[in-house]
Amino acid sequence: MPVVSILLLLALWQAAALIVGGRLLPGPPVVAQALLREAESGALFRHMGVTLLRVLAAFALAMSIGVGIGLPMGRSPFIDRLFGPWLVFFLNLPALVVIVLAYVWFGLTEAAAIGAVAINKIPNTVVLVRAGARAIDEGLVDMARVYRLSPADRLRHVLLPQLTPTIAAAARSGLALIWKIVLVVELLGRSDGVGFQINLLFQTFDVAGILAYTIAFVAVVQLLEYGVLQPAERHCQRWRRMPADA
Repeated sequence: MPVVSILLLLALWQAAALIVGGRLLPGPPVVAQALLREAESGALFRHMGVTLLRVLAAFALAMSIGVGIGLPMGRSPFIDRLFGPWLVFFLNLPALVVIVLAYVWFGLTEAAAIGAVAINKIPNTVVLVRAGARAIDEGLVDMARVYRLSPADRLRHVLLPQLTPTIAAAARSGLALIWKIVLVVELLGRSDGVGFQINLLFQTFDVAGILAYTIAFVAVVQLLEYGVLQPAERHCQRWRRMPADA
């Protein structure tokens, strides 16, 4: 079924290219040629590698901080009331403003670029994890207290397993959001990466090249989704499929 879906998408793409025109919307064969050209020159792998490293660094930073903030906000009404207005502020802070200010304050550095991307993603992670923490089964929490589990064991065996679906959703949406913001960061202030390359292709109106880089990176993100995120989610939720007498 996925193959049929992809073939249908390619057919619709080719039909749209014939209607709109090859210059504005190149068809799949033209984009495939541009992709092959960039791959043979080595530019595709070089720029995608740099962008992927930035995405992974910002992703790890945003997820670790977001979970660390969202969990106590969801479990403590006092912390939630205290920092709730901060969360609303950062949720509504435009990504472009954060990127520009990071470059102005810290210069056109790699740390400023990755930090700006992470700051844009952290509030979304906090919101999702906070909602998941509020929905945790209190009966299991009370049972952990009765058996006198340490805070670390309570976190590992009671809280985090129940938060797995929420964290997985935050990771999935975060990966999609982060790589889009990374492209903006690269376009504004980096000298390499997919965003930088797309900016160069835009200046020459090379639509086929732009689509080639876009499709290549989407393919990489899909590999991360099916090869890393989904297996990790199934592994973390294996306890839900265990029989009650196991």
